[in-house]
Amino acid sequence: MEAAVRVVARGGLRKLTYRAVAAEAGVTHGLVAHHFGSRDALLEEALRWCVTRSIETSSLVPASGRLEDFAATLADFIAADPDVQAFQYELKLEASRRPELRHHVDVLYDAYRDAVREALACFDVSQDMAEIVFAALDGLVFHQVTSGAPGRTEESVDALRRLLAAHRAQASPGASDGTLNEPKLSCTNLRSGDEEHFHRA
Repeated sequence: MEAAVRVVARGGLRKLTYRAVAAEAGVTHGLVAHHFGSRDALLEEALRWCVTRSIETSSLVPASGRLEDFAATLADFIAADPDVQAFQYELKLEASRRPELRHHVDVLYDAYRDAVREALACFDVSQDMAEIVFAALDGLVFHQVTSGAPGRTEESVDALRRLLAAHRAQASPGASDGTLNEPKLSCTNLRSGDEEHFHRA
C-alpha cells in the first residue's frame, strides 16, 4: 500500500500503474496485478490503508477520551509521512476532473466525518460542530502538507480545542465543574471500528 501511495503522492493519480507500484515496491509487475486484480481495487485498498492510518495516528478519537488530547499527534503524523495526505488530496483533485472517481472521495471524507462525529460524542460536544471541525482539520492538514509548518498546525489545533471547550461549557453546565473532562467508557473502543466506514460505503 505504501508503494501505491508514494507513486500517487509524487506523480499524481495518472502515474498509478501496476508497473509503477511494482517498481516502487521492488516486486514484479505480475505480482501486483495478480494481488489486486484491477486498478480500482488497488486504489481502494490504498485509500483504506491511508484513512485507517490517518484516523488512528492523529488521535481524532484519543484513547483517553479527553478533549485536551483531541488530534494531539496530528502535526507530527503529517510531518512524518506527508505522502499519506498528499495521496488523498491528489485523489480529490483528480475527482473534480473525473466523475467516476467521486465515489472514492465520498468514501474518504465520509470516514473522516464519522471519526470527527465520534470524537465530538466522546467529548460531549454537540454534533452541530462536526462539519466545522472537519473543515478546520482538513484545511490544517492541507496547509501543513503544502507549506511544511507543523508548529502552525499545533497552535491551530490547540486553538480549536479551546473553541470546542468553550462551546461545550456554554451548552453543558456540567463542563464548568470539570465533570465532563472524565473520559466516557464508550470512547475506548471507537478506534477499532475505523475500517467499518469503508464496508458501509
